[in-house]
Amino acid sequence: MRKTKPKKRVLLPDPKFNDTLVTQFVNNMMVDGKKSVAYKIFYDAMEIVEKKGKDLEGSPLDVWKKALENITPHVEVKSRRVGGATFQVPTEIRPERRVSISMKSLILFARKRGGKSMSDKLAAEIIAAFNEEGGAFKKKEDTHRMAEANKAFAHFRF
Repeated sequence: MRKTKPKKRVLLPDPKFNDTLVTQFVNNMMVDGKKSVAYKIFYDAMEIVEKKGKDLEGSPLDVWKKALENITPHVEVKSRRVGGATFQVPTEIRPERRVSISMKSLILFARKRGGKSMSDKLAAEIIAAFNEEGGAFKKKEDTHRMAEANKAFAHFRF
């Protein structure tokens, strides 16, 4: 590789929970540079999770972190061309990429969900992911199933 790896940017922790993971999530959710709107959506979703999830143990932030953990994939398949044939090769995912993928899938499936506001949709998807159900969890399961099915091609790993 000719170019050097770019320096990792340091994220500042969010104002309410003092957590850099929340900042990363808000940055992924943000549209058109409207960070304050994204923060409002996230904090409102946390309040909704607190109201709806009275039976869930822990604070809403713990519920959100557990939900992210539940939808985090550990392997993915990458296309690899070998001798004219294309194989789906299962590969492990780097820890930073795992977190990024889980956040993006949570946001994607929250946006697809039916609901009044984005806060409601996000809260519903967080609770669903916490209970190991919903679109984001299904996506993780499908990814793992695909990797398991193509385990025979693991020796093509690059």
